[in-house]
Amino acid sequence: MNTFAWIPVRTIGEAAALASNTVADAMCVAPTDPGNAMRSVVKAGGIDLLDLMKEQMLSAATLVSLTAIPGLARIEEQADGGLCVGAMATLADLAAHPLVRRRWPALANAVGGSASPQIRHVATLGGNLLQRPRCWYFRAAEFHCLRKGGGHCFALDGENAYHAIFDNRSCAIVHPSTAATVLVALGARVELANAGAGVRRVLLEDFFVPPGRDLQRENDLQPHEIMTTVVLPALPPGVRMAHLKLSQKESFDWPLADVAVVLDVGADGICRRASIVLGAAAPVPHRAKTAEAALAGRRITDATARDAARAALEGATPLTQNTYKLALFETLVRRTVLQAMDLEKK
Repeated sequence: MNTFAWIPVRTIGEAAALASNTVADAMCVAPTDPGNAMRSVVKAGGIDLLDLMKEQMLSAATLVSLTAIPGLARIEEQADGGLCVGAMATLADLAAHPLVRRRWPALANAVGGSASPQIRHVATLGGNLLQRPRCWYFRAAEFHCLRKGGGHCFALDGENAYHAIFDNRSCAIVHPSTAATVLVALGARVELANAGAGVRRVLLEDFFVPPGRDLQRENDLQPHEIMTTVVLPALPPGVRMAHLKLSQKESFDWPLADVAVVLDVGADGICRRASIVLGAAAPVPHRAKTAEAALAGRRITDATARDAARAALEGATPLTQNTYKLALFETLVRRTVLQAMDLEKK
């Protein structure tokens, strides 16, 4: 790891003024580039950032630490019944928070099952949403892939068992954040502050950037911009939710597939609106809109859950080694829908 300066800041404006580069932009420049002497990036928990620096994937002269900024770790109910989560709130605090566990159990489940207990006590929600992909070609210095400004996705014809089954024809990464899967399903928004005290509010689903828009970035964070808050809207009466994931190992492993389901169910038992999001399926959290339509206006039963599960695979383009994910996602969507309604057989 190269040496770097560490600057703790006390205000969001100061942090934004110093943050000259996003991590994605910095990684498209060779570590030996002379411009690195002027480059500064933001550090939250630092789990992914320091990994990238240790692996010689990222070089920055200055790390701007957000840990001393007051209020960025808050977890508070809003007046309208929504939830406001500071970007510096740790995954452990979010998973253990009584209000989150009671009102947003799918989110508590997702963040509570991410990484190891040691990492959850350091990793922040903002850092989790902004982390870079875990593709082994992207993480290897020997492969100058598309995400790093190269000209080829090596996963397309290489080892792609854990890669995307949707939107994978130019870059086959999967989005690494399990929390993002649930937050997109819940309709969360993010607040992004700049050095001039301006705040940009973006629907999280729109904040993530697919390969068709930009091959080097997974999100729309800009230089001199800080993610400060994640805001969840109030839940309507009768909402049901669940999150399930499948991994090769029970503990501390990246998911092969994960699914978040949020259902707005009327007093008559009819699903008024469904939100179904697949994680570890595409370069960004994947909305299964055909599956959502398969549930809307219907009573949730095992049969309708199976219809939604089959519909969730519409448009899938698996690669040479990950066709097994089709069956995983079909099973997982069905189970998550039924679990949201407390209908899954034990």
